[in-house]
Amino acid sequence: MMLDQTLMKPKKAAAFSAADRRFMAMALALGRRNLGNTWPNPAVGAVIVADRPGGPVVVGRGWTAKGGRPHGEARAVEAAGAQADGATCYVTLEPCAHYGRGIPCADLLIAAGVSRVVAAVEDPDPRVAGKGFRKLAEAGVTVDIGLCGDAARRAHAGHFSRVLTGRPHVQLKLAVSADGMIGRRGTGNLPITGADARARVHMMRAEADAILVGIGTALADDPELSCRLDGLEDRSPVRVVVDGAARLPLGSRLVATAREIPLWIIVDDRADAECCRALEDAGAGIIVVGRDARRQTLLAEGLAALAERGITRMMVEGGARIAEALMGGDLIDEIALFSGRFEVGADGLPAFHGAGPEAIDDSGRFAAVEQAELGGDRLTTYWRKGLTGA
Repeated sequence: MMLDQTLMKPKKAAAFSAADRRFMAMALALGRRNLGNTWPNPAVGAVIVADRPGGPVVVGRGWTAKGGRPHGEARAVEAAGAQADGATCYVTLEPCAHYGRGIPCADLLIAAGVSRVVAAVEDPDPRVAGKGFRKLAEAGVTVDIGLCGDAARRAHAGHFSRVLTGRPHVQLKLAVSADGMIGRRGTGNLPITGADARARVHMMRAEADAILVGIGTALADDPELSCRLDGLEDRSPVRVVVDGAARLPLGSRLVATAREIPLWIIVDDRADAECCRALEDAGAGIIVVGRDARRQTLLAEGLAALAERGITRMMVEGGARIAEALMGGDLIDEIALFSGRFEVGADGLPAFHGAGPEAIDDSGRFAAVEQAELGGDRLTTYWRKGLTGA
């Protein structure tokens, strides 16, 4: 919906103060704490700041709890208590305006006596979509919108994608050797990067709602796909295997841990019913989708089915077939490209079945937005052009 300019006060970036920027950065950092654990809700951060003679003071902080409730604003209001009266709330996403399992956050902020709300971005969810801002403004709360908007859209990219496109935000993770290969034929899993890069991958897993591989990778590597960082073992995402014929072995590590960490298997409509029942009996969930003319599982349909189940952020660690299918279907939003130092050499497997990482630039769809050095390896992050300012 269009925001009523007589009620709301969208600001130009230069109009926000240094203190505004500092507190919004804090809210963004707080929201990240439960990223990957709040689906289907977005991971929102909120900071309530009161003016004091010696300067602004944080009186309440909040971030969306595991499972999506309570919301970040609700937790910040609870933490602030009476000190929220007359204070400013910095929040990474528009406060909700609809009733679900609790009182709308806009109503909570009004009841708490907050005098100003600084929000990074409007919520595209049609149940909100400006209604939260309107409710606040009509109650006399000053509403300023747009601070750190691009950063917030990236933080909430999964929520935006699920609402606007009907599928999760897809992050493709690739580890390529110095000669552009992701592995060697016939060797299964081949270490490409060092310990620092692998630790970053496990942190990425902890911040994803789900992680997806194809059946080829599952059979060749027998992965567990869990988060194995000390203290974050409970942050493992839902594991998803694209397995059209339901071939995943019952003795695989994925199936063996299905009752501990959720495992969902995307099969096509001709998968053997007995195999599917055996996987379900072992604790796996079965998602049935159609097939294309080449009898390949439809990734787009599978992603839509995952979104219907609440998944907003999908990390993909599959092999070349999955990477190529996602690229061919224009289903990639973000690429985390880890570049190792050694060469695979003869019998190397390129990232996109015949093309190395140069296919990312050649596609014309992505812009490199960040680079980091990780113990001698390099991580380059790409985002789809036009998405959150990329």
